Amino acid sequence: MTENILIAMIVIPLIAGLLSLLLPKKGCGVFALLAAAVNFILAVSIFNKELNLTFPWAGFGMAFSLRLYQFSGFIMLAAAFFGLLISLYSLSFLKDKDYRRQFYAYLLISLSFVNGAVLANNLVVLLFFWEGLLVTLFGLIVIGGKQSFRTATKALVIVGLSDLCMMAGIALTGYLAGTLVISDIHLGLGSLGGLAFILMAIGAVSKAGAIPFHTWIPDAAVDAPLPFMALFPATLEKLLGIYLLARITLDMFKLDAGSPLSIVLMILGAITILIAVMMALVQKDYKKLLSYHAISQVGYMILGIGTCLPAGIAGGIFHMLNHAMYKCGLFLTGGAVEKSTGTTNLENLGGLRAKMPVTFICFFITAASISGVPPFNGFFSKELVYDAAMQRGWIFYLAAILGSFFTAASFLKLGHAAYFGKSRKENKDAKEVSVFMLIPMITLAAVCVIFGVFNYLPINNFIKPILGARAEGHNFTGSSVNMTLGIITVLVLLGAIIHHLMAAKIMGGGIKAAEHIHHAPVLSVVYRWAEKKYLDPYEVGVKFVKIISKLLWRIDRGIDWIYESLTPSAALFVSRTIRRMHTGYYAVYIAWSLVGALLIMLFIFR
Repeated sequence: MTENILIAMIVIPLIAGLLSLLLPKKGCGVFALLAAAVNFILAVSIFNKELNLTFPWAGFGMAFSLRLYQFSGFIMLAAAFFGLLISLYSLSFLKDKDYRRQFYAYLLISLSFVNGAVLANNLVVLLFFWEGLLVTLFGLIVIGGKQSFRTATKALVIVGLSDLCMMAGIALTGYLAGTLVISDIHLGLGSLGGLAFILMAIGAVSKAGAIPFHTWIPDAAVDAPLPFMALFPATLEKLLGIYLLARITLDMFKLDAGSPLSIVLMILGAITILIAVMMALVQKDYKKLLSYHAISQVGYMILGIGTCLPAGIAGGIFHMLNHAMYKCGLFLTGGAVEKSTGTTNLENLGGLRAKMPVTFICFFITAASISGVPPFNGFFSKELVYDAAMQRGWIFYLAAILGSFFTAASFLKLGHAAYFGKSRKENKDAKEVSVFMLIPMITLAAVCVIFGVFNYLPINNFIKPILGARAEGHNFTGSSVNMTLGIITVLVLLGAIIHHLMAAKIMGGGIKAAEHIHHAPVLSVVYRWAEKKYLDPYEVGVKFVKIISKLLWRIDRGIDWIYESLTPSAALFVSRTIRRMHTGYYAVYIAWSLVGALLIMLFIFR
C-alpha cells in the first residue's frame, strides 16, 4: 500500500538513528548520510500526493492518524533536504569528535520525529512527536562539552514550559471541537476558543524561537556543536514552529485581519524583529551574532502570518523556507571558519576572503539574502511581509524595515571583521575546508540565488497550493513587488552600507562599526542589563527560585529549631523551675493553694 510509506518516513530514520549508536565511529557518519539520503528520496517520492492512514492507538479518540497533503509534504521535503546537507557537512566537521555517534543518532531520530509531527492528523499524535523533539534537543546540546549541560537544561525548561501550554491548548481544543482529528477542527475565537488558540500559539512560537522563548539559543551557539545550530534553530524548529502557527491560523481557528489576536501576533513579530536584531548588532562572536538573527528573522514570519492577509501569509511561509536556507548556510560558513581557524571570535579573525574564497562567496550570498538584497530570495519574501504590514498599519512596516537596516548593518560588520581587513596571526594558517563542507554551503547559496531570480518556482509550487482559496486572484511572485516599498528597501540597504563605512572609518575597524550604538545613551543601559542577563526571563526566574528556596529553607530551619531546640529547652526550664519550687514545706503548698483559690474566685466573680 502507498500509505505505508508514511510509516516508513517515521520508522526508517528512527531505526537508523538507533543503529548509529552501535556502529564504529568511523562508519557511523557514512551510514547516517545514507539514511538521510533515503529519507530525502522518500520525501521527494511522495511530494504533491495526498495520503491518509489511520489505525487504533490509545482509544478515547486518540487514533494514530497520519495525513499527507501539500503543506505537510512541503515541510517534510524541506526538513529532509536540510538533514541530508548537514549529514554531509558533519562528515568532515565532526571527524575528530568523540560524540559523533550520538550526534548522528539524535539527527536521524529528530528527522523521524519531524516527519511524525508534520504528518500527524491527530492532536495527541502531534504532541507525541513534538515532545520527542524535546529529548533530542537536550541530547544534541548536552554532547557539546562540560559547559553544555546548563544550556541544555535551560532549553529543556523554556521549551518544556511552553509545550505544557501547548498541551493544555490541545486538551481545550479537543474539548471544544469534540474531536482530536486536526483536519476536522474549525473553531471560532470566542472566550475559550481564543484561550485555546493562545495556548497552542505559545507552543508554536516557542518552537520557532520567538521572544521571550529565545534565550537558550545564543547560549547554545557557544556550547552546542555547530551543526546543531544549523539543524535545529536555523531549520527544523523554524519549519515546525511556523508550520504549526500557520495550521492553527489557516485551518483550526478562524483568525481575521484586525482581530485582537491578529494584532497580538503582529506586535510579537515586530518586537521579536527589533529586540533580537539589536542584540545581534553588538555581538563579537560569529556564531552568537547568527544566533540572534535566527531569532530576529522569525519575527518576519510571525508578523506576516499575523496580518491574516494573503500576501502576508504567503510572505511568512516563503520567508520560513528562505530563512532555513540562508541561515543554515550562514551557520555552515561559521563552522568552516571555526574548523579552519579554531575560533569564531571576530576580534581574532580577518583577511579570510583570500584564504577561504569559496566560504566567503557563500557567506556573501547568504548574508545578502538575509539582509533582503535584491535579487536574492530574502528580498522577495520580505517584500510580501512589508506589503501586508503596511496594509495593517505603518508602525508594523516601520518595525520591519528598521529590522532590515540593522540586519544589513550587522552582517556588514561580520563580513568586514571576518573576511576583510588584515589577517591575524591566529589564523595565518587558515585554508579552505574540505569538499564535504563546501558542497552543502555551495548548494544553499545557489538555491538562495535560484529562489530569488526564479522566485515563481517556490511560490507557485510550494506556497500558493498551501493557501488554497486564499491565493485565488493573487500574484505573489517578484513581478508583484510594490515598487514604492521596493525602492524604500533599496534606499534603506544603501543607508546601512553608508552607515557602516562611515562608522568603521571613524571607530577604526569593521568590528567597531556598531560601538556608537552599543554605548549610546539609554541603549547602553539596556545592553548592560541584557549582557548581565537581567532581561533574561529564565535567569530572572532562576534567581527568583533561588531566593524563594533560601527563604523556605530558613523557614524550615526555623520550624526545626522550634521543635528541636526551643520546645525542649522551654519544657526543661519549666520542669526545673517547678522542681525547685517543690521545697517540701507545707506552708509553701498552702500558699499555692490559697493563691490558686483566689485566682479561681476572681475568674468566677470578675
